[in-house]
Amino acid sequence: MSLEPGTRRGLRAASKVVVLTVIALLAACAGKPRDDNTTQAVEQLYAEARDDMTSGSYDRAIAALQRVEGRAAGTLLAQQAQLDLAYARWKSGEREAAITGLDRFIRLHPSSPAIDYAMYLRGMVNFVDNLGLFGRLSGQELSERDQQASREAYQSFKQLVDAYPQSKYADDARVRMDYIVNALAEYEVHVARYYYRRGAFVAAANRAQYALQEYRQAPAAEEALYLLARSYDQLGLAPLRDDVERVLKLNFPDSRFLRDGLVERDRSWWRLW
Repeated sequence: MSLEPGTRRGLRAASKVVVLTVIALLAACAGKPRDDNTTQAVEQLYAEARDDMTSGSYDRAIAALQRVEGRAAGTLLAQQAQLDLAYARWKSGEREAAITGLDRFIRLHPSSPAIDYAMYLRGMVNFVDNLGLFGRLSGQELSERDQQASREAYQSFKQLVDAYPQSKYADDARVRMDYIVNALAEYEVHVARYYYRRGAFVAAANRAQYALQEYRQAPAAEEALYLLARSYDQLGLAPLRDDVERVLKLNFPDSRFLRDGLVERDRSWWRLW
């Protein structure tokens, strides 16, 4: 079937209009910038950051989480990004930055549903698991930084346990608190022993006494009492020595330090190590 000339001209004109409309629409779409702040875009960016954390790519995760925090400001997702950012910084070795971020989170979001986790994570960042203080004193030099970090970890865990005793992180925090106390007590006894071996009996007595005052329930209290008694003996303070001996015998009747008698223990004591 053939079309009339007028009809053909009309179809060609209509086709041109459609083509021009499509071109205009494509040009408009191409020129429109992508909105990276939509909920979907931010959630996708967060998912990618989580994948990076899972794979251990913490530097990439940090960069992505910083963008999420900015684009999702004022939302629960932004709060979660702040916590994940602190975790990623900790795992990448940026301890101070992680602590700063967690301090800021705790200060700005005291009613956050994740505040207990923030306290727990702050404790974990300071908790040294296998270095320095927690290396069981195996010939390592212990620094004051080790001690300060351990005390800060204890305070963070205590804050969590006191404020949120039913938190799912509370039981683990309690275990770590006990571990920290025992290790701090052991450190003080280690220092007291060091002073005693070198004849610094006043310093040894002071350190042993401090361990007993601060960590009296710790297992290291047994040796702290013995060191205190021996230091008083070396200083010629017999009444004080006798008082401490009585406390040692009362609290640790089966003590290894009582095996041969306190006064004659010096030589056999060294063999205990």
